[in-house]
Amino acid sequence: MKYQKLENQEAHWKWLYLAKKIRNGETITRYQEKSLEDEKASELLQLQNYPLLIEDWIKQHLSNQLVVKLDQAIRARRKRFFNAEKRSTKKKSIDLEYAVWSRLSKHSRKMRMTLSETIMYMIDEAENKDLYASQVDLMKKNLQELLE
Repeated sequence: MKYQKLENQEAHWKWLYLAKKIRNGETITRYQEKSLEDEKASELLQLQNYPLLIEDWIKQHLSNQLVVKLDQAIRARRKRFFNAEKRSTKKKSIDLEYAVWSRLSKHSRKMRMTLSETIMYMIDEAENKDLYASQVDLMKKNLQELLE
């Protein structure tokens, strides 16, 4: 396992994930009866500051369909959390218009690169073009001076 598990932290993340599902009106328990579902959901909301009780609640009442989704969400959160500690691995985001993203995505697939690699490649190409242009201008200027 690449990333260390922090039980208290992860219990909090699980609580946040499930609380968001509750707020969105999604079913999170394995019970069919609406009143029992609501009762167990409100019980979970009361456990915010009790990591061991949150884990027990999840083992006892969580819907079978949510077990895998919850694990995936926590694994992704753990990865983002530890990657954010280093500047080099921290993810940054930018807002792109759909048309720009679409063109960049097509170009990336054609070049078999990630979006980040494609952006770096395009920046490098632009910098090299500027460097060559300045060198050509300098050579032209030197040739002009020689001819005069």
